[in-house]
Amino acid sequence: MCKLALLTERRYLKPKQKNWYIQNILKEDLLVAEALSNLNIKSKRVAWDKPDNLGDFKFALFRTTWNYFDKLNEFYEFLKTWGSKIVFINPYEQIVWNLNKQYLLELSSKGINIPATILIKRGDSICLNKLCQEKKWSEIIVKPCVSAAAWETYRLKCPLTSKQSQLFQGLIAKQDMLIQSFQKKILSFGEISLMIINGIYSHSVLKRAKSGDFRVQDDHGGTVTNYQANHLEIDFAERIIGSLDFSPTYARVDLIVDNNGDLALSELELIEPEMWFRKNVPAANMLAKTIKNRYFNPG
Repeated sequence: MCKLALLTERRYLKPKQKNWYIQNILKEDLLVAEALSNLNIKSKRVAWDKPDNLGDFKFALFRTTWNYFDKLNEFYEFLKTWGSKIVFINPYEQIVWNLNKQYLLELSSKGINIPATILIKRGDSICLNKLCQEKKWSEIIVKPCVSAAAWETYRLKCPLTSKQSQLFQGLIAKQDMLIQSFQKKILSFGEISLMIINGIYSHSVLKRAKSGDFRVQDDHGGTVTNYQANHLEIDFAERIIGSLDFSPTYARVDLIVDNNGDLALSELELIEPEMWFRKNVPAANMLAKTIKNRYFNPG
């Protein structure tokens, strides 16, 4: 009997058209499934947004539930409904904590370097031009506290035009937003993604935006290449994980070089991080062993 569900979303479960993007998803899930199978753990892909048979499983590993921010209320309901019936990997509490990017400010309070960040609550009447003037910011990034794949994320030059101010007012009327000082080296260097499994560094990739853009995600034309993180980058990523009040089974730590030339945390992905196992197959085995030791053979 299959004991572990590999959570995806409906459009990726049995896709009729298989472009390069979907092929990568299927390949990665296959690598994880094979690694689990080699340890006698049977798994099956299940769509979180159509979980007809999720009750057949004891565990659920979040893999490619990448539309959760489009269906946020439905996703929260899914977490509530199934969080008490099966064991989530990562656990329910960690996922809920990681859903809101306010965690960046919490980690900052623990001494983790992040880009200069201001939280603006929904409905606030703040003037962004005044904020930029006070902070001496020439460019900013605005993004929702709950978002993924650069959804509703904008790079704006200060002072904002009236059209840009209207754009922001439309965003803040619907959701809490983070305002960050734009970090220029994202354009020249990119963003490093370090995969951390059981608190230990596994492998990394370097993501770069296409010319004329600042978003490094391949959804927006960004590129991904293999990258060998140095000891400073690895130590920083592992220190971030060590600063948490819990120990995630797996995580992706996204790092940038800030405007001061220092390493800074861009995002910490615990919900459904793309792990690029296709670029480092042994990492899938590492995850499978961690899952077996933590959940199937707990000491």
